[in-house]
Parts: sequence; structure tokens; C-alpha cells
Amino acid sequence: MAETPKPNGKGAPQAPSMSSMMPMLIVMIMIMALYMIDGSNHYIGKLLNYVFQIIDFDGQYAVLTLMLMGVIMTALSTIIRSFTMDPIAQTKSQQFMSSFNKELRQARIENNLYKVKKLEEMQSVVMAKSMESSTQMMKSMPYTMIVIVPIFLWVRYFVDVTLAAAGTQIISIPWSVVGVNLMHVFWFMPAWILVYTLVSIPLGQLVMKIIRTYQFKKRLHEIESESETVEVA
Repeated sequence: MAETPKPNGKGAPQAPSMSSMMPMLIVMIMIMALYMIDGSNHYIGKLLNYVFQIIDFDGQYAVLTLMLMGVIMTALSTIIRSFTMDPIAQTKSQQFMSSFNKELRQARIENNLYKVKKLEEMQSVVMAKSMESSTQMMKSMPYTMIVIVPIFLWVRYFVDVTLAAAGTQIISIPWSVVGVNLMHVFWFMPAWILVYTLVSIPLGQLVMKIIRTYQFKKRLHEIESESETVEVA
């Protein structure tokens, strides 16, 4: 494991300040307002339909439309997060946490009490790094929500209006002979949200991995170029 600094007063994790959380709170309030404004009239959904109607296929291929929208939402949110988070720093933090947890787990399995004690003494530093990573993700959340919520509002419009007009709100699924009505409510959640999540996650994860790999390689190339420039100078 990479050398870890000794815990000190500066290494102790600190809760995010109110000022850092304020933008997220404001955006969350705006999101709730947008959802209420959209209401049953689908004002925002109708507006976005001028852009996304290119993939609605007049409601004839509901699942395909939901998959494509899942890809679009994941791609946009990943790109937005790239402007607020350093992919290399995030990867380093994840590797540090993984390495630390692995060594602590191995020390406990081997009953190495000395090593366990030393590692536990370093947990404040580990928690600080974890908190730092969480804070960065929290800062990016408002911006991604600005994208995600309107897309959800368009998907709702697509199901409520486009599919209803085409008579295709009932789709076939492998585990049901009669299919599922996207307007049906399971507990408190409409079926279209569950289906949308189910069909969009696999493709979304693939798209996110591709984009992050590209961004990571690009950032590495920039760092290497900067190092070469410094050496020449």
C-alpha cells in the first residue's frame, strides 16, 4: 500500500459546511418546483419533446426509446461531472480506500493485532479522504440533477402522452405473459420508472465506462505533456 501520512489534527474528517451545501439545497428546491410546475399538463415535457421527439418513434418502440434516453442521460451527467471532479484524483482515492480496507481485512484474518492497531490509528486519515471524495460528488450532484430531472419529466410525457396516443403503454416483458402497463403503480412508484431504470442501467453503465476511460486517458496525456514541458524548460 502506498505510504500513508500519519493522522493529525488536519487529517480529521470534517462535515461539509453549510455554505458548500447551499447550492445543492437551492437546486433541490428548484427541482421540486419544476416537478410541480410540470404537473399533469407536462409543460416541461412538451417543451423538451421538440428536441427528443427524434427518438420517440411515434411511440412504436417504447423500450428502444427508453434505452436511448438512458444512454443520453448517463452521457450528459457523466460529462457534467467531469467538469467538477478530477478523474485521476477520484481513482487515486478509490485505490487508496480499496488498498487500506484490503490490508486491514488481511491483518484481522491473520490476527496481526499490532498491524490492526496501526491501521485503525490511520482511519481518521482514511475517513478524511473518503469525506473529500464524497464532498466532490456532492458538489457535482446539483448540476447532474439539473439534467436528470427534466429528462425524467420528458420520459413521463412520453409515457403519458405519446405512448397513450399510440396505444402502446403495455409492453412485453420476459417474466409476464400479459406484459406490463407502464402506467400501473407498484406500491408508490409508477411502472415506467422501474422499467426505465431496468433498461437504461446496463447501457448507461457501459457508456459511462467508455466516457470515463476516455477522460482518464486524456487527463493522463495532459499530465505527461505538462511534465515534458517542465523538463524541457
